[in-house]
Amino acid sequence: MLSPLIGAPILPDPLPADPVPLLRSWLAEAHAAKREPDPNACVLATADRRGRPSSRVVLCKAIEEPSGAVVFFTNYESRKGRELDANPYAAVAFHWAFAGRQARVEGPVERCTAEESDSYFASRAILSRIGAWASQQDRPLERRRDLVARVAEIAEAHHVPITQLMKDGGHADIPRPPHWGGFRLWPERIELWVAGKWRLHDRAAWTRSVELLGADEPAIGPWAGTRLQP
Repeated sequence: MLSPLIGAPILPDPLPADPVPLLRSWLAEAHAAKREPDPNACVLATADRRGRPSSRVVLCKAIEEPSGAVVFFTNYESRKGRELDANPYAAVAFHWAFAGRQARVEGPVERCTAEESDSYFASRAILSRIGAWASQQDRPLERRRDLVARVAEIAEAHHVPITQLMKDGGHADIPRPPHWGGFRLWPERIELWVAGKWRLHDRAAWTRSVELLGADEPAIGPWAGTRLQP
């Protein structure tokens, strides 16, 4: 008798064999809804060689099809960059509160190619590109005006007029710094969660094997999915 009150399953029943299309559709719907300023924001968790974790919010720039790989960009010399180089495994969590949805992705991580990083860097606003050169991310900063002065120096070195810098528009040939680029997280596990009444949420997880092979495409096994208790 409780079934009509609690409702039917919110995730598809039966579960899809591959969770990636559903995850991608959730992200697309979050963008289309325009209910959150950064619908592609996710919490990235990393750990150092000793297993001590740290987390921060990053912007997911792609959930690739068909692999489901999550792509984000950062300073390679930042804490997260150093931890990913030392311990190349990570987890990200998306939370779309307006839709009552959460998604978690876990797996091994590798750097994007230089060409991929160059392409994305070239698409960024001028001030963002200059900032990538000026900021030694996570390093101590005695005075903020020192960072502002460094931005001005970088702009002058690349012949960017101060008026253009203030507008953060136009074009300038500013190459990608070698310490900045992308990472690709290859999903070994994807969990999708939908809020349900009385905290009886609908939750499912899919797992598969992923073996990174350097310059070659990774060896990826088939997905296996199962519903989880909330």
